[in-house]
Amino acid sequence: MKFFTKKADLSPETAARVPPGQYLTQKWPVLHYGPVPPFNPKTWDLRAFGNVENEFKLNWEEFQKLDQTTVTADMHCVTTWSRLDQHWEGIPFSKIVELAKPKADSKFVIAHSEYGFTANTPLEYCLRDDCLIALRANGELLTAEHGSPARLVVPRLYAWKSAKWLRGIEFSDTDKPGFWERNGYHNTGDPWKEQRYWGDD
Repeated sequence: MKFFTKKADLSPETAARVPPGQYLTQKWPVLHYGPVPPFNPKTWDLRAFGNVENEFKLNWEEFQKLDQTTVTADMHCVTTWSRLDQHWEGIPFSKIVELAKPKADSKFVIAHSEYGFTANTPLEYCLRDDCLIALRANGELLTAEHGSPARLVVPRLYAWKSAKWLRGIEFSDTDKPGFWERNGYHNTGDPWKEQRYWGDD
């Protein structure tokens, strides 16, 4: 397969899995803003906070001991590439919900990453069975460029919502647009609706 394959060159079954305006790739391009942060397992932690009954913080050792799951899902980047059958392993987001106990009026999740990066997502997408905090991809530990040690994965939205270098999960009753959402990208980012930029509704 070429680096990028147009939908017109795919079988009907495969083409049906590729959203409008996307090209299929077997590669996994590296795209991010700013430098790759260093990882120190002695100082890393993940915090869950906000509109919840039980705020908590887990260090790296504690976090790795949580029950884990595997998810196979297609991945769609706003820059127009799609990658099918991406395999993820990590902590199901439902486990974070179970521990944090978001209040009934919580409607949004704000992912907090290194360097103050944030990405907002409607809670309904994070409650789906395919949402997780990934530690591994395609049978190997995440590389630093792809978000190691922990990356939020929200497969049903464009990949910028799957925040790399995750450090915090905030539950909120109000929406709080993140870095890219404040800089021209769509607030939801549904690839099947081509919600790439402001006004794409």
